[in-house]
Amino acid sequence: MGLFDFLTHEIAIDLGTANVLIIFKDKIIVDEPSIVAIDRATNKVIAVGRKAMQMHEKTHDNIRTIRPLKDGVIADFESAEIMMREMIKMIYPSKRWFTPSYRMVICIPSGITEVEKRAVFNSAERSGSKETYLIHEPMAAALGIGIDVSEPVGNMIIDIGGGTTEIAVMALMGIVCDESIRVAGDDFTLDIVDYMRRRHNILIGERTAESIKINIGSAVMDLEEPPEDYAVNGRDLMTGVPKQIMIGYAEISQCLDKSISKIEEAVLRALESTPPELAADIYKTGIYLTGGGALLRGLDRRLAMKTKLPVHVAEDPLRAVVRGTGLALKKPEMYPFLMKK
Repeated sequence: MGLFDFLTHEIAIDLGTANVLIIFKDKIIVDEPSIVAIDRATNKVIAVGRKAMQMHEKTHDNIRTIRPLKDGVIADFESAEIMMREMIKMIYPSKRWFTPSYRMVICIPSGITEVEKRAVFNSAERSGSKETYLIHEPMAAALGIGIDVSEPVGNMIIDIGGGTTEIAVMALMGIVCDESIRVAGDDFTLDIVDYMRRRHNILIGERTAESIKINIGSAVMDLEEPPEDYAVNGRDLMTGVPKQIMIGYAEISQCLDKSISKIEEAVLRALESTPPELAADIYKTGIYLTGGGALLRGLDRRLAMKTKLPVHVAEDPLRAVVRGTGLALKKPEMYPFLMKK
């Protein structure tokens, strides 16, 4: 068994639109943005993850930054493969004399198509995986927050990532009904960019919009502990000169309203299609929020008001999915919902 461990390494990957997280030997070793910087002339990788994100929207003609995943699935096959390979290398602090083979568990959105599934399998294979399993994000999130998915009890998970919002009701090791919509963190960011342009005549980039979302993003207009107004730097569209303005959380709540309403509608659709006995369980257990979107101030309160159900934000919601993927990796034979090529 020792020799087998030496030759084959087990890794769990949360291949997200915004971030990639990798678990190796029960520890989260990699937590990096899903982005690659490539030299246009030589087609060589300049940077991956955090270093590439620092270059994003600041590059000259010879460098391009690519986000290989869009709406939770692989949009650029070649870049996704490069990104996975480079991030797997980050697991090892020093250079290795040999390249091990891998057994991987990768989480995917529940609304993924067969073609998109095949793209994930192919990318994993070309990154060195000899045995690849896929797990749906809501199921991984449920495992990650400590829900016993084998029990005959209904549990509802809302996982708001960068590209997709996954809503699923699960019981007895399976997803009974689910809704997957391509409205999530990236849409919130673009809403902020659009709002700043329309309302304040100021042009900002995605990185600035992301920073606004993190610092003063809100789903409701009346927070009990409101954050302080935030200074936003951008280009004045009237004069073309750099400019700074102050923005409050209430404005951001207003500009995110339309996207959050779409998530609310998807949650109600999922509840409508839930069998009555499971609906009775959800009334008792409530709804669990995971993913980066769960950190949006007041979102749990807003969903609770809409559904009239208790809404719980998971502890460390950003890492719930990868923790669940890591648990599935330990004993894949225990989980019949894992998909294998």
